[in-house]
Amino acid sequence: MKKIPERTCMGCNQKKDKSSLIRIVKNKEKGILIDKTGKLEGRGAYICNNINCLDKAIKSKRIDRKLETNISEEIYNKLRGVIIDKQ
Repeated sequence: MKKIPERTCMGCNQKKDKSSLIRIVKNKEKGILIDKTGKLEGRGAYICNNINCLDKAIKSKRIDRKLETNISEEIYNKLRGVIIDKQ
């Protein structure tokens, strides 16, 4: 039986299947991206498809610390759009 990869949400701190989470990537060339495929190169952080988790992660600056950079409000707004689209 194949093991399903799990990742931890930066908002609620719960482990969930990697495929059910949204990945944010810090890439050397392109900066911060929202990775819909889950396969882009770079350091990744994961967030649930839940606006409350995103708000918690923004308030605690947990994604910023994980990716070791300041994330602009523009990226957070794009994330909000992706979460609302998926719900």
